[in-house]
Amino acid sequence: ILYVSAERFTNEFIWSLQNQQINAFRQRYRTRCDVLLMDDIQFLAGREQTQEEFFHTVNALYHSDKQIVVTSDVYPQQISEMQDRLISRFQSGMVADVQAPELDTRIAILQQKAESEGIELQSEVALFLAQTVRSNVRQLEGTLLRIAVRAELLGLPIDLELAKDTMRALVPSQDVVTSVEDIQRIACG
Repeated sequence: ILYVSAERFTNEFIWSLQNQQINAFRQRYRTRCDVLLMDDIQFLAGREQTQEEFFHTVNALYHSDKQIVVTSDVYPQQISEMQDRLISRFQSGMVADVQAPELDTRIAILQQKAESEGIELQSEVALFLAQTVRSNVRQLEGTLLRIAVRAELLGLPIDLELAKDTMRALVPSQDVVTSVEDIQRIACG
């Protein structure tokens, strides 16, 4: 199983060309690989030679009944400067739009991260952070770690006040979290 970013694939490809190691590169990706997981495929946009190599790699894996999973920030057809035949390959498989996790999942993620990092996290703080940080898991976990570091540096417990104060420092315009109840009250009032 190979997990690489498209940038790393590109860098390895360029290195293998420069060092006359293209056969070893191809063997690694085409022959010795049962599952290829590639992140940020949009990085290949505009890189014609790397796209060519990746196309042949995908074909070799596909014809050997191997698994290929790629991720992107956008749908395949929205990647500019990507070869049509690659876009066609991407679209011939399953295309899934993965959204940010729901509130309960974000809370569970925070609790799991806190446990794994040895951070004492009150449920009201987890709820506040989960309601405030909605974009992605990395940002959610990063926010928790920033609050934990700040608490440690200041010698304070991680409580709701510290979390709110830290969030104001990170995102000054975000003083109040808007809830569904707030929206309903305003819209119906």
